[in-house]
Amino acid sequence: MEVNASFWIGFNVFVLLMLALDLGVFNRKAHVVSVKEALTWSGVWISLALIFNGLIYYWFGEAKAVEFLTGYLIEKSLSIDNIFVFVLVFGYFKIPAMYQHKILFWGILGALIMRIIFIFAGVALIQKFHWSVYIFGVFLIYTGYKMFTEKGAAIDPENNPVIKFFRRIMPVTNQLHGDKFFVKQDGKRFATPLFLVLILIEATDLIFAVDSIPAILAITQDQFIVYTSNVFAILGLRSLYFALAHVVDRFVYLSYGLAIILVFVGLKMVMVDIYKIPTFISLLVIALILIVSIVLSFIKTRKDNRINSQGNQNI
Repeated sequence: MEVNASFWIGFNVFVLLMLALDLGVFNRKAHVVSVKEALTWSGVWISLALIFNGLIYYWFGEAKAVEFLTGYLIEKSLSIDNIFVFVLVFGYFKIPAMYQHKILFWGILGALIMRIIFIFAGVALIQKFHWSVYIFGVFLIYTGYKMFTEKGAAIDPENNPVIKFFRRIMPVTNQLHGDKFFVKQDGKRFATPLFLVLILIEATDLIFAVDSIPAILAITQDQFIVYTSNVFAILGLRSLYFALAHVVDRFVYLSYGLAIILVFVGLKMVMVDIYKIPTFISLLVIALILIVSIVLSFIKTRKDNRINSQGNQNI
């Protein structure tokens, strides 16, 4: 699908405007983002994505609209896995809630830049070397298998190679200095733990991008659709984190659902020259897997809470 340059320019101007409003107007001062505020912004981003989906339908037709919605759903669901990591990293470094928004803002801005590079590189690779689609497919199947079998694997931020490398090239303070990323002490420039967390989040998103970009390329290689669906999913990630951070431990089966989704889209890529699964069917399958994993998660946690409360009463 050939997209006029005005669509690209208009969309990116919209993104820059929303980011400017976010940081320059609504979040000028560091503050604790309440669940109500986070849910409101989550609703805004989801609504904007759906409105844009309607515009895609109007401009380019039903097929492209379904591709956008499927891609958005994949990216949105996989981004939830990022939230688990955010919770662990913020908890490990004891980052106060009032500073978390700033880290996520700059982290997501960096993620957008990385995703753009991955998207255009991935599309160009598949278009020039069709056989690479099989490599992406096998990689997604393997990633899904690893996610399914290694759920709950612990992370150790201090032993992360990126963090170790950064500590060797720049000194880091032992404590926070407000919401500053860098400070000067005795005439020497130091990074703060806040900047360490930002680096770790960027590195984590790079790893997630390696999974998520091939996943959406299984749905479409249309650069505009892949790019816009990714951007909407990422822009809504920050508010989604603050909305779900307090209940993220209740999604006990979500990682299994995400693993199954990765295996499904991997199989879709591997089978592309034998049988091309319709995008609408992919949308239904992915939505069903997500709904089932979330419902089963809440049933499980509710049952566990009931058993624990009964046990406490007996004691």
